[in-house]
Amino acid sequence: MRKVILINTIGEEVRIAITEDGRLAEFFLDNPDKERNVGDIYLGKVGKVIPGIRAAFIDLGFEQDAFLHFSDIGSSLDEYASIIGDDSDIEEDDEEEEEETPHRNGGGRDSYQRNPSLERGQDIVVQITKEPVGKKGFRVTSKVSIPGRYLVLIPFDRKIGLSKKIYNYKEKRRLRSIVRSALPKGFGVIIRTVAAGQEENLILDDLNTLVKQWNEIQSKLKTSKSPVLLHKDLSTTSSVIRDLFKGDIDKVIIDSKKLFKDVKLYLGETSPEFSDKVQLYDREQPLFDVYKIEEQLQESLQRKVWLKNGGYIIIEPTEAMTVIDVNSGKYAKHKEQEINSLNTNLESAREIVRQVRLRDIGGIIVIDFIDLYDDKNRRRLYEEIKKEFRNDRAKTTILPVSDFGLVEITRQRIRQNILHSVSDFCPVCKGTGRVHSKSTFMNRMERWIRRYKGGSNPFKVRLAVNPYVRYYLTSGLWCKLYELRLKHKLYIKLMDDESLGLDDFRFYSVKEEKDITEEFDK
Repeated sequence: MRKVILINTIGEEVRIAITEDGRLAEFFLDNPDKERNVGDIYLGKVGKVIPGIRAAFIDLGFEQDAFLHFSDIGSSLDEYASIIGDDSDIEEDDEEEEEETPHRNGGGRDSYQRNPSLERGQDIVVQITKEPVGKKGFRVTSKVSIPGRYLVLIPFDRKIGLSKKIYNYKEKRRLRSIVRSALPKGFGVIIRTVAAGQEENLILDDLNTLVKQWNEIQSKLKTSKSPVLLHKDLSTTSSVIRDLFKGDIDKVIIDSKKLFKDVKLYLGETSPEFSDKVQLYDREQPLFDVYKIEEQLQESLQRKVWLKNGGYIIIEPTEAMTVIDVNSGKYAKHKEQEINSLNTNLESAREIVRQVRLRDIGGIIVIDFIDLYDDKNRRRLYEEIKKEFRNDRAKTTILPVSDFGLVEITRQRIRQNILHSVSDFCPVCKGTGRVHSKSTFMNRMERWIRRYKGGSNPFKVRLAVNPYVRYYLTSGLWCKLYELRLKHKLYIKLMDDESLGLDDFRFYSVKEEKDITEEFDK
């Protein structure tokens, strides 16, 4: 498989596309409005501890408190996959017995079986592992780690972990020996896949840099007051180069001279053998247009995705899960329906996995495939889905095709999907895609007025609505607003409020100058 990283810059925005055999497989966005927070280390303050859900909420200085599950206190080595990106399978050092070091903040390896001693107002060092999604805030862990190019440093843990993607036994022993000889006491480390075959001095330089970063964090910790940022991880662009630029990448093409120099300098210091793979794009035609990235990005924002055979898939994100429906469309190449259904399902499976990776859809995913009646065909479809997910860096669990033709998948969620990265929440429809009809809106407003008039309330109120609604209420000689005033013998003063949706309204008391909508809304 031919993999290429394309980096496009416009102003302060950086867009990163990873292609596999010419097709867009992953997309990252780096701009001031969508700052990357995964990997950042904070000194936070415990807000609430709720044993009933085995979790605590940590104040990091954001609008929403971060979520700390008890299982994320003193978790095992494989939990760091969400921070380090590519090494999702980690093999612990089993060559020698080491004394278990107590974990910070009371979290040991058995922390899931007991409640940690967290109290409201307590300071705690945590690291962000997942970006906020919808109304959910950041997810954090109290077992911090600092990723480097070849190693991941884990303070307060004496274990040495090694990526399972390093298969050569002699290379494993060599890497462990290099790290063990220089690792300071009281530290643990994970050896990353890209470390295989690297010179000893490069690995040791990486280790020294990480230890220096941790010492800086400790110094800041002694003089800081929570909540405060202790360590900022690399930007999206830098982290992609650090974590994903490995031997399987054919080349990196960058259309910014400054970014090109920065990447070349970084690779020259950490991975000189990859430096020649970085190319500067200096043609007039936009980089993403030449490699047909723009049209694939537009496709990734659509609800409907067409297949080459004429079929299509519908992707519907909801609060609880993402539902994907497969439709055959006009495809009917064979006389047998079972063969047509199987071919459409197989092509859909390949496209669905690509879209899931590209959109970075996490959580529960339910796919409604076209019904297959032959068990052999169902197994073939299941194996095809598993095969396509092998290139996915996120952890996935896939269940076999059910009797109803459904496939259930859970996929690790770390960052916001592409839709949230490039779009904002619609204040008009509140994400539903629909608004109340005009008659429904007027009836709701009139019911509110009747409840208000049912008591001995003042004669004057102010009504705030969206500017488009204001136009609807005031257009014409005999307008809707005049009808309301006359019918209910109530003086209504109209105001514009652009923050309100097309089916929202707010009533205010003129006398008390306060919002009274909820008092008469049932």
